Amino acid sequence: MQAFAEQLAGLKEKLLTMASHAESSVYQVVEALGRRDYDLAQRIEADDTAIDLFEVAVDDLAIRLLGQAPRASDLRLITVAMKISQNLERVGDETTTIARRVQELCQDAPLKLALDLPQMAKLAAQMLKHALDAFVNQDPAAARALIPQDKEVDFLNKQNHQQLADQMIKDPNSVTRCLSLMVISKSLERIADHAKNVAEEVVYLCEARDIRHAGAQEPTPAAAASVTRP
Repeated sequence: MQAFAEQLAGLKEKLLTMASHAESSVYQVVEALGRRDYDLAQRIEADDTAIDLFEVAVDDLAIRLLGQAPRASDLRLITVAMKISQNLERVGDETTTIARRVQELCQDAPLKLALDLPQMAKLAAQMLKHALDAFVNQDPAAARALIPQDKEVDFLNKQNHQQLADQMIKDPNSVTRCLSLMVISKSLERIADHAKNVAEEVVYLCEARDIRHAGAQEPTPAAAASVTRP
């Protein structure tokens, strides 16, 4: 029992270290985008391997612990750790995608467009931070509170895509740069999606209730019984 508790604590430690790397990567890529910093974007791309390795380590330990979990709450923590790890790895993939596009954009003159990328980036980064804080503090109320923010990020992404599509029609010479900015906007939207996923897993961890595909609405008792994972 003591050995299991120590290994479970080790799992949480690995996951939190991975989370720190992923969160740092998001803030750095936002900085690289805002400053058009080619060197920083290169470093972010190179650092993605570390996040990948953390996912492998978390999954490996989690799988070994699954058969030893003495309580349902331990089992939930292990499965949630694997799901959060997967989302963090995908956050790393998205920051790598953004970093590559930033490097491409640095080769050309900036477009004079008032895109909402800075606001999108700020919201996505904050969502990820708050989701991870909710996991650390085991705070389902905080997790639920951030979920609706995903719709705001979705709206900004649609606005950006429409503005960039209009720009490509207006100026065919801007197509390559507009496409890169579209990819960046979509990647930021996906980071927000992964933050929402983490928040939903926090609710499941704390309440043994699956709220995926139901937004932040409280399910009815009958619905809760039908969607609660074992």
